Amino acid sequence: MGAMAAVTTLRPAAFGRQLLNALDASEGRTRRRKRDQTPDTIGLGIKRRLLSDLADEGPEPEALEAWLMARVLAEPASGGMRAMCGEILHEYRLAAADPTFSRWLEEGAPSADAERQEA
Repeated sequence: MGAMAAVTTLRPAAFGRQLLNALDASEGRTRRRKRDQTPDTIGLGIKRRLLSDLADEGPEPEALEAWLMARVLAEPASGGMRAMCGEILHEYRLAAADPTFSRWLEEGAPSADAERQEA
């Protein structure tokens, strides 16, 4: 029950904004890869759009899973959307249960990748 209680204290809108900040580091790593980055770019685009909508719409914590499922069901070809929604739900639950991960997000997701990107 402790983990479930923690989930209700993490607001999805705030989490969406925090995870958007964390995507900057992911994009820095993606750009340095020596392979075709098209799938990465598409996935990050879907995730960025979902997180932006999450931050704007701010469903209640107990409604987050249904909110994400509605996004999947609204897509005609939902494979990428389903994958990103599942990833966001997993990361939300992790942030709600793991104070270290949650604190890292709250601090702006500091990363050596993001720092190298800015330099």
